[in-house]
Amino acid sequence: MTLKIHIDDSAAPYEQIRAQISTQARSGALPVGYKLPTVRGLAESLGLAANTVAKAYRALETDGVIETRGRNGTFVAAAGSAAEREASLAAQVYAEKVRRLGLTEGDAVAAVRDALRAAYGEG
Repeated sequence: MTLKIHIDDSAAPYEQIRAQISTQARSGALPVGYKLPTVRGLAESLGLAANTVAKAYRALETDGVIETRGRNGTFVAAAGSAAEREASLAAQVYAEKVRRLGLTEGDAVAAVRDALRAAYGEG
């Protein structure tokens, strides 16, 4: 597992951790059952506070991306179908790109609606 935290990024470090682990899990780069580092271990390796990593892990668990098995550790959870994983990855890439381009959320959603209408042949 490779994570990079960009201090100059507008996203908070915990959000960067959440997004990167989520992307890697959904793409299959982190396979189902992969054991994640401990909160303290990951925090030390990234030079962050343990609470920052714990917040990311809690969000990932809420999203169903990871699961905690008590003292046994934290693991990548079983995800949806391959098509759902691929769609999720494409959506994440799109969201990051439109944010970098400075589009509002409303403009980004409108662009998706237009593209879906065109793809599904709706007038």
